[in-house]
Amino acid sequence: MGRFSRLGNDLYTGKKSIDFVGRWKLWLLLSGVIIAIAVGGLVTRGLDMGIEFVGGAEYRVSLPSDQITQDTADKLSQAVAGTGIKNASSPVVSTSGNEAILIQTQPLSGPESAKVVDAILKSSGATKDQLSQTELGASWGQEVAKRSEIGLGVFLVLVVLFIWAYFQQWKMSVAAMVALVHDVVITVGVYALSGFEVTPATVTGVLTILGFSLYDTVVVFDKVKENTKNLAQNRMTYAEAANLAVNQTLVRSINTSLVALLPVGALLYVGIAQLGSGSLKDLALSLFVGMAAGAYSSIFIATPLLAWMKSREASVQQSDRRARARQRHDADRYAAVPTFGHDMARYDDPSGRAESGAMRGSGDPATVTPVAAPPRRPEATGRGRTVPVSEAPVEESKAAGRAQPSRQPRSKRSK
Repeated sequence: MGRFSRLGNDLYTGKKSIDFVGRWKLWLLLSGVIIAIAVGGLVTRGLDMGIEFVGGAEYRVSLPSDQITQDTADKLSQAVAGTGIKNASSPVVSTSGNEAILIQTQPLSGPESAKVVDAILKSSGATKDQLSQTELGASWGQEVAKRSEIGLGVFLVLVVLFIWAYFQQWKMSVAAMVALVHDVVITVGVYALSGFEVTPATVTGVLTILGFSLYDTVVVFDKVKENTKNLAQNRMTYAEAANLAVNQTLVRSINTSLVALLPVGALLYVGIAQLGSGSLKDLALSLFVGMAAGAYSSIFIATPLLAWMKSREASVQQSDRRARARQRHDADRYAAVPTFGHDMARYDDPSGRAESGAMRGSGDPATVTPVAAPPRRPEATGRGRTVPVSEAPVEESKAAGRAQPSRQPRSKRSK
């Protein structure tokens, strides 16, 4: 644990750094492969929409608690599928706590529903009083789907406006939206590949993971804004400052994601292996996949995409050039000292007679006349550090009207 803490401190101070922004092509390729698999599953298998969206029939069988088991649920599923009814060929059977077993099918006609009821009663040994039936029309399911889409659209619009108003950079809103679409596509693709039923609990989970993903992205972007606040005076390029922000928030993102994923993973396990409750496992699956994808996108997608878009701005390009020049100067301070070239003058001659190119002479080293260096100004002595420049030649003072005394030998001073 101490080593992990030291690693977090080194990442925050920049002593150690992982190049997330510089390897954006690698992350783009990896995300492209994952999205391609998700879209492929969505196209080939499609989503298994619940009866809340497409309508159907739901049968609830109340049984003693010792009979509410997965074996009883499997037995009922085989009995309903064995009726030979097309819309009941793939029923969704799950336990509802310790009280009842739920059987869901596609919409059935009156005779078909009666046949399914008989199969359920014979297989479970329940009476008619222990069986309840609910019919959901397709129009009601379409209304639920429509309202879910409207809620999702309003949520995304408000998020874009919030990020733009907070950071005052529309490119951050674009990067955050791309990360959100990335998370939603992966979550929907996993639902298609796993065959889980899409229920209102799934929609709730998707909205929750969008908020989680945005929370993590906003934290990283806030650090990016802080690191790039005085970019003109900084010695880092925009991409380097953004990469430092990701490294500074990396440990926090990992810890937050793990703390959130552990209980959700426990719910997913209980929902699938223990309870078999459809709503619980649907909610847990969307949360688990969405949170994992959100943590990934905020680090590997949103920030590298933002740095790529900002690198196209003229002001950022100019700041990056200055930062690279400062870095070169810091690496080798003598690199900025100009070297002598044959086309450079030997010294600044006011008379304009300084030679450039080859030295005086015929070009033969034996006959070359060396060029004298310009006279050096006397250095200051005493307290002064700079010799004042004279404005006119020094002349004898004419202020006194008499002859000025002159220095004489000591033998003549008294005469």
